[in-house]
Amino acid sequence: MRKLSRFGYVMLGELATTRLFYAVHRAIYRLSRGRIFRRSLGCPVVLLTTMGRKSGKPHTAPIFGFQDGSSVVVVPSNAGKEHDPSWYLNLRANPEAQIQVGNEIRRVRAREATLQEKERLWPFLVSQYGGYEVYRQRTVRQFPVLILDPV
Repeated sequence: MRKLSRFGYVMLGELATTRLFYAVHRAIYRLSRGRIFRRSLGCPVVLLTTMGRKSGKPHTAPIFGFQDGSSVVVVPSNAGKEHDPSWYLNLRANPEAQIQVGNEIRRVRAREATLQEKERLWPFLVSQYGGYEVYRQRTVRQFPVLILDPV
């Protein structure tokens, strides 16, 4: 994938984190059984379903998910906004979740990467999606790297 300008990453990130975009992306991904929208901007997309920390109801978000062995790595960047994405807050409250990768549904348990894991993974993540570095520069918030291990 061609690298975008800082403005391009910010604008795409803002669009991609809207409720409308989530709903459309999620519906098409599910209806196509992962054949459509399995990749976005050259990056793999997974549907992450968490349990709402307040509502107790399932919530599903399309997010970039990078395979690392049998686990999937995700970054709650929220396009560099000053607040964490809801799915990350839900995982902090209850790390048990589900991901859909293409047509496959997997149960996972989220954990924050150790410092050593983050040092190993961050350069790879930025090489796959340059927006992460743009978003990191856009906020004072530190982005954790989450590892979704199979259950």
